[in-house]
Parts: sequence; structure tokens; C-alpha cells
Amino acid sequence: MHVEWFLGGVMVAALVLYALFGGADFGGGVWDLLASGPRKQEQRALIERVMGPIWEANHVWLILAIVLLFTAFPPAFAAISIALHVPLTLFLVGVVFRGSAFSFRSYDSRGDRQQKRWGFIFSLASVIAPVLLGMIVGAVASGRIRVASGVVTSGFFAPWLSLFPFVVGLFALALFAFLAAVYLTNEATEPALVDDFRRRALLSGCVVAALALASFAASFRGAPLIREGLTDHPITWPLHVTTGLAATAAFFALWTRRFRLARLAAAAQVTLILLGWAASQYPFLVVPDVTLAGAAANPRTLRLLVWVLGVGFVLLFPSLYVLFRIFGSGRAGAAHDGDEVHERE
Repeated sequence: MHVEWFLGGVMVAALVLYALFGGADFGGGVWDLLASGPRKQEQRALIERVMGPIWEANHVWLILAIVLLFTAFPPAFAAISIALHVPLTLFLVGVVFRGSAFSFRSYDSRGDRQQKRWGFIFSLASVIAPVLLGMIVGAVASGRIRVASGVVTSGFFAPWLSLFPFVVGLFALALFAFLAAVYLTNEATEPALVDDFRRRALLSGCVVAALALASFAASFRGAPLIREGLTDHPITWPLHVTTGLAATAAFFALWTRRFRLARLAAAAQVTLILLGWAASQYPFLVVPDVTLAGAAANPRTLRLLVWVLGVGFVLLFPSLYVLFRIFGSGRAGAAHDGDEVHERE
């Protein structure tokens, strides 16, 4: 196996982990904004208890993906950072505002006007940032970023201000909201709160399905090479089938209150969606002018990077395990299966 293929796979894996963990945090902010009914304060308190101890650590996966991109594939990093510097900057500003607002709300005086203002900023940034992230992915896949002799020739706005990237942005937002709602059904211990987030998970899952179809329809004109990869590449059809099975399993588990199964199925669904995107885009890092092999750094740099990753993983994974072991269980009460909740009701 070529080293650049391995590093490309690690980069995709890092993006998958960021979606599963960091994406769910963004989705929690969405439900914080949309908290409603007689238990809206309890809904927000649950989201805060779940996110509080670990949300900053989840950005490590995005940082890993970015470091891999600019170290192993510098021409691709240059093309993306130049063509999409506007949405990338806005996304980073949203992440900073979201994190700052979450911290200020947590430590500000309870119930005062300033805390509500910080809460609104946190929630609004949690909606805007995933849309921008999805638009960035859509722009990279659309084929509208053109690079000639290492120079971006497509401008700074045309690649991402079009229908396909916008629909992909909405799809990313709905997917993160769905993931968060499914996770929160496992974290809640009160039956009423479980039902609140179960309804939200079912509704957002339907929105995810609708926007997936809308993204595919928009790809016919907005991303023709990706559309061909989605339909003509031999590996994508097994991914489509398994993604559909995972989505069906998630809905079935939510409907029958098997919430642990729903969490696993939803995580599998998100993972398969991202793998399908990566497979349909291969061999391009930036469609249609920058390929994986063409953008790879010199072999010595790639080999050194593999060794550095090995050392880093030895340190990273045990640290994350300890973090989640300490704070990931019992944050909002013990996780439970749907049958136990049904009995309590």
C-alpha cells in the first residue's frame, strides 16, 4: 500500500471521528436553540451536562485532519485554504464564539440576562458552523475549485456560493442534529426527557433522508463527478446498501425504544455516509484538479509523518480513553436501554 493512501485513509478516519463526536456537540447546540415545552430548561441542562466535560477534546480530530492535509498534501491544503478562505474563516470564528459563549454561559450568574445572551450565541453558532462545514465539503466535491499550475483560478466565492454546497451544508446540520438527539436519548434518565429527544431524533432522521435525496439531486448539475462516483464506482453501491440498512436500523431502534442499538446504528450511518463521500471523490482531494497522488509530499516527509502518527496515537488514545472513562459515563445518569425506560413509564 502506498503511504499517501494510508495517510489519506487516516485523514478520512479523523473526519469521521470528528463528525461522530464534534458533530454531535454541534447538534446539541441545535437542540439547545430549539428547546421547547414545559421541560426546555431540563433539556438544556441535559445538553450542558453531557457536553461540558469533553466537548473541547473532540476538536482534536479536526486538528489532526488539518495537520495531515497541510503536511502530507500541501498543494491540496493550499488550494482549499485559498479558494475557501472565507467560509473557513467564518467557520473558525463560529467555533470560537460557540466555545466562548458555552463557557461564559456555564460560569455566569444563573438566570440573568447575560447568561441567556451567551446561550443564544452558543446555539446560533452551533447552527451556522455545521452549515459552513458542509458547504466547505460540498465546494471541495463540486468541481468548482479550479487549479492551474498550482494557482487557484476560480475565485473566492463562486466555489461555495452555489446550490449544491448549500444543500450539503443543510444536510450536515440535520445529520449532526440527528446524531445528537440519538445520543441524548441514551444520556437522559427521566422518561419524559427521553421521549423529548426520541421525537426529535425521529423527526431529524426524516429531515436527513430528505436532504440526502436533495443533495443527490443537486449533484447532477452541481457536482457531476461526485454523482458519477456515487452511481458508477463499484465500491459505492455496497456502501449505499449498508448505509440504508444502518438508517433503517436506527429508526427501528428508536421506534421500539432500543436506544443503545439506535446509538450504534446512527453512528454507523454517519460513518458510512462519510466513507461513501470519500469513495465517490477518490482519487481527488480537490475535484477535479488535485489528486491524492499528485498532491502528496515527498516520500521522506510521508514516512516521517507515519512514524509521528504512531507515537502520537500511543499518547492520544489512552488519554482520550481516560477522559471518556472518567467523564463519559454517568454524566447525566447511567445510560440505559429502552426497555428499562419503558418499564419505568
